[in-house]
Amino acid sequence: MLVSLPGLAHAAGPAIEILTTEGCSCCIGWSRHLQGQGYATDVHKLPSDELQRRKLRLGMKRELASCHTGLIGGYVIEGHVPAREITRLLSERPDAIGLAVPDMPLGSPGMGEGSSNAEPYDVLLLHKNGTTEVFARYR
Repeated sequence: MLVSLPGLAHAAGPAIEILTTEGCSCCIGWSRHLQGQGYATDVHKLPSDELQRRKLRLGMKRELASCHTGLIGGYVIEGHVPAREITRLLSERPDAIGLAVPDMPLGSPGMGEGSSNAEPYDVLLLHKNGTTEVFARYR
């Protein structure tokens, strides 16, 4: 069952549905990052096993997984993907499943963005055939 988190839906631009689990504060941080960039967010809490099943059904590979999954414009957004890359994805409309930032890199949106200890990370484009390519690099 999907349950919306009150106060996190934000009337703004394009809407992104965020699937997460109970008590994940970095997911809330990512939602706030998106809202600050003009996206409306609708956050839903799921049991962990249901979230993992949904990720797999959407075509997300386990090795690309993070703590939350976004859905927007027919694409899957996995993990702490910056709003700028979501905007680019929606503008370019590649034939792909979506974008992923595997794991939870320090300094990514929702994970201490702007931190002096920021880790380098890549935003990956996940093709429908299961391959990936670097969509953007953050250093």
